[in-house]
Amino acid sequence: MPLKPFPHDRDYGEMEQVLDAYLGETADDTPEERSTALEGYLRHTWHTRPWAISIAARQLAEFAKYPPSDVRIRLGEYFHLPDVELPQEEVQGWLECVAGHLRASVDSAEAPEYLPPQTHWEWHARFPELGQLFGGWFSQGMPEEFGDYARAVADYRASTAPGLVSRLIGELHELLGLDLDEADYAVATVELGMEVEPPDSLSHGAWLAALPGLLAGQGGD
Repeated sequence: MPLKPFPHDRDYGEMEQVLDAYLGETADDTPEERSTALEGYLRHTWHTRPWAISIAARQLAEFAKYPPSDVRIRLGEYFHLPDVELPQEEVQGWLECVAGHLRASVDSAEAPEYLPPQTHWEWHARFPELGQLFGGWFSQGMPEEFGDYARAVADYRASTAPGLVSRLIGELHELLGLDLDEADYAVATVELGMEVEPPDSLSHGAWLAALPGLLAGQGGD
């Protein structure tokens, strides 16, 4: 039987967050340098849940030192390590390397510079409600399902708790506050799940700037 939620979270929950940050990225950490994926995890976590970094370091180190036994594997009561595209014989050393970087980050108390997100995981970790809106309401099927952008936004607003709508508006202001160039705004919308072009020949930046008013029920598209 699979692990129940409590033992999973106690033993592997934050470790899983770290490993999720590597999806689509290269696990190329060395003792001297952190990977792009680990930089993204640290950048976000230092500014949101700094206490979790030491938990991740402990869980990774313990998993590397005590991998699941044959009995637990047969029972299915173990954490399934995702494929990080490393040879099996290198995984244990890599886990120890990542744990060491996490410990060193906590010991030095030096958070990475708070830059715009650099990985897919970091975009979604920093802007979760934008990911919900773009991935759920602005997929390729949006024109057939809703007809136009204003109706899609209205449906999101009507079906989402007001507190989450307010959080989304806050995320939009935070994203716009990064003062990205137009190409980077386009990257942001794609990373967050938007599969259609902005309406009325608007640039991606202009569309993002118009969204808070639409979400507040002010005007059409």
